[in-house]
Amino acid sequence: MGWLADETGLERNAANYVPLTPLSHLHRAADIFATRTAVVYGGTRRTYAEYADRVGRLASGLTGRGVRPGDVVATLLPNTPAQAEAHFGVPAAGAVLNTINTRLDVETVAYIFDHGGATMVLVDSPLIPLVEAAIKAMEGPAPQIIEVADAEVGHVPSGRYPEYEALLAGGDPDAPWIMPEDEWESIALNYTSGTTGRPKGVVYHHRGAYLCTMGNAIAWRMVLYPVYLTIVPLFHCNGWCHPWMIPMLGGTLVCCRDITAGNIYAAIADEGVTHFGGAPIVLNALINARAEERRDFDHVVEVFTAGAPPPAATLAAIEPLGFNITQVYGLTEVYGPATECTWRPDWDGAEGDTRSELKARTGVLMPMMEEAVVHDEAGQPVPRDAHHLGEIALRGNGVMKGYYRNPEATREAFKGGYFRSGDIAFQHEDGYIKITDRAKDIIISGGENVSSVEVEGVLMRHPAVSLCAVVAKPDVKWGEVPCAFVELKEGAKATAAELTAFARERLAGFKTPKHVVFSELPKTSTGKIQKFELRAVAKLLDA
Repeated sequence: MGWLADETGLERNAANYVPLTPLSHLHRAADIFATRTAVVYGGTRRTYAEYADRVGRLASGLTGRGVRPGDVVATLLPNTPAQAEAHFGVPAAGAVLNTINTRLDVETVAYIFDHGGATMVLVDSPLIPLVEAAIKAMEGPAPQIIEVADAEVGHVPSGRYPEYEALLAGGDPDAPWIMPEDEWESIALNYTSGTTGRPKGVVYHHRGAYLCTMGNAIAWRMVLYPVYLTIVPLFHCNGWCHPWMIPMLGGTLVCCRDITAGNIYAAIADEGVTHFGGAPIVLNALINARAEERRDFDHVVEVFTAGAPPPAATLAAIEPLGFNITQVYGLTEVYGPATECTWRPDWDGAEGDTRSELKARTGVLMPMMEEAVVHDEAGQPVPRDAHHLGEIALRGNGVMKGYYRNPEATREAFKGGYFRSGDIAFQHEDGYIKITDRAKDIIISGGENVSSVEVEGVLMRHPAVSLCAVVAKPDVKWGEVPCAFVELKEGAKATAAELTAFARERLAGFKTPKHVVFSELPKTSTGKIQKFELRAVAKLLDA
C-alpha cells in the first residue's frame, strides 16, 4: 500500500491506519467475548469462539473450492445460522456476498446469477429446485451449488451436491482471513426488488458496512450484550447490517426461520430478545395475535420499523404490549435505515394521537449519514414548514458505491451530489422529515395531490381494519381517484360504505376512497405491500 503524508509530513502507517471492515467486529468478539453466546437457533447454541471457528472454516472451504478475492458468492437462505456465517465467511475469503431473496421467481434468480456472475451459491435444501431451474435458464457460466440442509427443521441432504457442513469440516479454522487492503473494496451485492423492471445490483463497501454498524448501535441506544431477533430477512440489505453489528456489542443473534407472531413472542419470552426490526405488517401481526400465540415477558423490546410509514393507529396499539417503536427509513441503496425518528425529551408528555403522530414521523439522519434533506425539482431544499413537498435526498458514508454494471443508473441516482430516493416528503420546522409517498404512489385527482399514506393512516384507525393499501384507480372525470384494498381483522366485519363514510368524516372529499376492495394484500418477503399489483387490479375495476 502506498502510504499518504499530510501537510505536516506525517505519514499514514500500519500503526495508525487500518481499513474499516465489519469483519473486525467478529475478530474482536472471538477474543474478548469467546465464551458468550453468539448465535441461537432452536436447540443450537454457539459461542463466539465457535462462531469464529465456523466462519474461518467457511472462508477456507470457499477458497479450497476455487473462490478467489473479488468473486461473487450467492446465498438463497432463510434466517438461519448459515446465512449469518456467510456474512462473515464470504468476505473473509475476499469474496463479495450476494444474498438473494428466497421468494423470487426462476427468471429473476437466473438474471441475478448471470448479472452478478456468482461463482458459487449456498442453497437451503427446499430451494434447490428453484436454483436448478434458474441455472437452466442462465446464459452464462453456472455457479457451484453447496446444499445447506437445516437439521433443526429435519432437512435431509439430497446427496446431489456438496453439503455445507462437509465444506466447513474440510476447512481450516486457523487460515488467515483476507481483510480488505482498501476499505472501498466491495463487501456485498444486493439486488433491488425490481418491481419496475430488472432489479439493479447495489454494491456495498467495507467502510460503509462498518460505519452503518456503528450508526445503528448509537441510534438504537444499544449497550453491551443485546439479544437481537432476525425478523428482517438477512437477504434484505444484509439484515440492515445488523448481523455485522451484533458481535461488536457481544450480543446474541437469535435466528428466526419462520416469521410468525407465535415465534416472535416465544423468542422474546424464552431467549430474552431485546431488539428486532420489521415492517409495520409485523407489528400488526403482534397486535392481532391470538391468545394462544402470546407469551408474557417483563421487559420492553426495542423495535425498528421500516418498509412503509407505520400508521399512527398501529403505533398506538403496539406500545402497550411491551414494545417501544422507533420508525426508521431507508432503501437498499443506503444499507437499510438512514434516518430515524429520534425521540425528543420535550415530547415526553405527549399522549394518545399526538404521541402516535410524532412517532410516525420519518425522522432525522442517522449518525453514519451526513445529510438528509428534502429537495425541490431544482435540487434546492424546500422550506421547513411541514407543507412544501419534495424528494428525499441523502448523502454520506452509508450510501452505496453504485449500481453494478449500470453506470447510467448510477449517474442518475447521484445527480447533484446526493442519492435521489424517489420518495416524496416535507420537513417540519425542527428538521424532522415526514414521508408522504413514493413518487409513483401519489394520486392526482382532479389536479389535487392525494397522499396514499395519509388515506391509509385514516383507514387504519377503523377498529375492523387490520391492513390496508391505497392506490390510484383511473377515472374518466377526475383522472385518478383513491382505491382502497383492505384486510379485516380476524372475525371483524365492515362494509365498503361504512369505511368510505369513516374516511369522509376525517378527510377532504377528494381524498376519500371511491372504491373499497376487501382482499388479502400481496406482500414482499420483507412485509412491503406490492402496490404495483394492486394498481393493476384497480385498472380493471369497472372496466
